[in-house]
Amino acid sequence: MAVSLRSWVANEGGKHLVLMLWVGTNIWLFLKTFLLYSSGQQYHYLYKMLGLGLCISRASASVLNLNCSLVLLPMCRSLLTFVRGTDTVSSRKTRRLLDKSKTFHVACGVTICIFSVVHVSAHLVNVLNFSVSYSDDFPALNLALPGVTGVLLTLILFLMFMSSSYSNIRLIHVFTTSGALKYQTNIDAHPPGCLRANQSSTGSQGKELDRGEDEEQRCREEAHFQPHYPQTWLWVSGPLCLYCAERFYRYVRSSDPVTIVTVIKHPCDVFELRMLKKNFRARPGQYILLNCPNVSSFENHPFTLTTCPTENKETFGIHLRVVGDWTGRFTEMLLPQPRIGLDVLPMLQQRRYPNDGWTGFRLQRLYFVWVCRELQSFYWFAELLCALHHKLWQENRPDYFNLRLYLSRADGLQSMPEEKYRPLASRLLVGRPRWKLLFDEIGKTNKDKRVGVFCCGPKGISRTLHRLCNSGRSSGATFEFNKESFS
Repeated sequence: MAVSLRSWVANEGGKHLVLMLWVGTNIWLFLKTFLLYSSGQQYHYLYKMLGLGLCISRASASVLNLNCSLVLLPMCRSLLTFVRGTDTVSSRKTRRLLDKSKTFHVACGVTICIFSVVHVSAHLVNVLNFSVSYSDDFPALNLALPGVTGVLLTLILFLMFMSSSYSNIRLIHVFTTSGALKYQTNIDAHPPGCLRANQSSTGSQGKELDRGEDEEQRCREEAHFQPHYPQTWLWVSGPLCLYCAERFYRYVRSSDPVTIVTVIKHPCDVFELRMLKKNFRARPGQYILLNCPNVSSFENHPFTLTTCPTENKETFGIHLRVVGDWTGRFTEMLLPQPRIGLDVLPMLQQRRYPNDGWTGFRLQRLYFVWVCRELQSFYWFAELLCALHHKLWQENRPDYFNLRLYLSRADGLQSMPEEKYRPLASRLLVGRPRWKLLFDEIGKTNKDKRVGVFCCGPKGISRTLHRLCNSGRSSGATFEFNKESFS
């Protein structure tokens, strides 16, 4: 399948640009630190003792410092929401990049894990080199690396991997290894490799020098070494404080309880919850993070709002399908009847769109494609779709909403016998969507235009739609791919 350069730039350009900048920064920082410890005069004796293990351990530590300072920033959801809604971030591409914050968080986490292994391995090599290159000439360097460091980091890395907490390793690393590696401070009075009082040029360099040259290479004083000032906290403290402030702000904002007004059970274990919260204003496209202390105080689950309050209504609603332990226990608390005043404490996240000139544009047509395995799965959302269909017909806009329902697994001929669902029954198709033909049809209808594609579904369909959006089309339409993201 041919790839359209215009479509690829629209969908992938910004993401790959940020990726290249991030990878380039990591490579530059690694090489800069590596060369500093391998060729820097102040690390001459330390490098001779520890070898490449020193360079690799310090270079990997620099990469860890950078990524540990970045890993928490994508998790500051309130900050990202604020930035997303400011007038300075008016580009759609920039706002779509902010939706990739979770992916960037994962990338930083994986990088931390990889370079932590490299860092620990390099320190283990340093311990071996230290035992082999023990020197009586520079006693201050003989404590250059405590062997317990690598063991502690290995244990911390394992705990970090199990608990997915990336902050602990850096905090402990500061207090175990800070001040262990030392650099020379008197390079002018003691050039690296100079002859000490008990050395001769023959013994040190293996060749004869006259007395004048021998005196010139004599050290004026013994080498002095000083431990490094700990720097990791400088990288981590800022983002860590920002993240703590973010968590405190979200805790204060979500402290008001939410009243569950109505619970409606739909087919296929789907529940519709109508809730009420004081001074809450919802907007289309918004989602909430639902937290129920009676189920689990530490779990927050995102749900897109399916009903938003109007001027005369203050309730908002979500549709929740029972999948997994948390949803099962949560719905058990709601049955057999709703619990008014249940302490739910949702943390509300809002997609803010600034006034960036798009208010003058109107959506020309909406294609809604819904794929389900069984017929009953359509019923939980059927009434809302039928209501929308009737509303558009009354407004004389029947072509505005193009609805297509696909029943992927049909055990015999199935249909919707209810009369109230007649608009849906006439649009029910058996089988899976033929996505390429559907894209070609939409592309011809919207020739040389931009078509937004929004996917909310499994990864298999998401990958297919993403690939089709990047492919070239004879119609010239540009398909911009978007995926549901709770970031």
